[in-house]
Amino acid sequence: MTGRIIKGIAGFYYVMTEKEQVFECKAKGIFRKDKKKPLVGDYVEMSVLDEENSIGNIDVILERKNDLIRPNVANVDQALIIFAIVKPKPNLNLLDRFLLMMEKQKIETIICFNKSDLVPDEECEQLKEAYGNCGYDVRFLSAKEGIGIEQLREMLRKKTTVAAGPSGVGKSSIINLLQSDVKMQTGEISRKIDRGKHTTRHSELIYVEKDTYIVDTPGFSSLFIEEFDKEELHRYYREFTEYEPECQFGGCTHIHEPVCGVKQALNEGKISSIRYNNYVLLYEELKEKRKY
Repeated sequence: MTGRIIKGIAGFYYVMTEKEQVFECKAKGIFRKDKKKPLVGDYVEMSVLDEENSIGNIDVILERKNDLIRPNVANVDQALIIFAIVKPKPNLNLLDRFLLMMEKQKIETIICFNKSDLVPDEECEQLKEAYGNCGYDVRFLSAKEGIGIEQLREMLRKKTTVAAGPSGVGKSSIINLLQSDVKMQTGEISRKIDRGKHTTRHSELIYVEKDTYIVDTPGFSSLFIEEFDKEELHRYYREFTEYEPECQFGGCTHIHEPVCGVKQALNEGKISSIRYNNYVLLYEELKEKRKY
């Protein structure tokens, strides 16, 4: 039987089959020997040990399309990053850190700002200009008013989307709205997965409809970028690429050099000062870390 891991807790993996039955499984010891650990999002082959109580064994992990480091999930099509536009005010440095991680892992990202009903249109436009102009799909939602939810649901259809965002921005409310039309029986899943309140800090694959899943990840307040070298940071700021041929030096950092196409584009308003200033801060952070 084949299925997909929707959650993993303390050595137990919960596998949903095509018939929407959830099996509680252990992974065969051969995976430990091969140093291959099952991940949420993995497609697997499993053997049934107890049909009545939905207990099985994971025998084979099928080939992965990708596997993300943070969050540690497999077979993701896109990312959804959710911030509030107010209450709390968005930490755009944190947003850029997440975008860097997704760029490095080649995952396309949709940016959503919740609570858009609480601010004037000009604030939304400023953020749309900063992030939309460099190629990101920027959406403004209101979970409270239901604004933008249906359009977002269409963007997620037939895909596995990893959703992330800081605590208090309405991420859970949005995910609940997106899966509000789920017709499947959830009693069995609740009984098997909600083994204790401590499980809420694990990544989970939420079934929305056939072939449509959301990976809910714990709220974050900081992201470390130690895995980046300061010299490669510019590669993941996609809006820099167009202007880098105008730089005088091949290894231009776009900070101190006198002739720099990126800084020229910044001065001409072609590159967002919000994005550029975050780039400089992150570059200096990586530079400091290297000293130690």
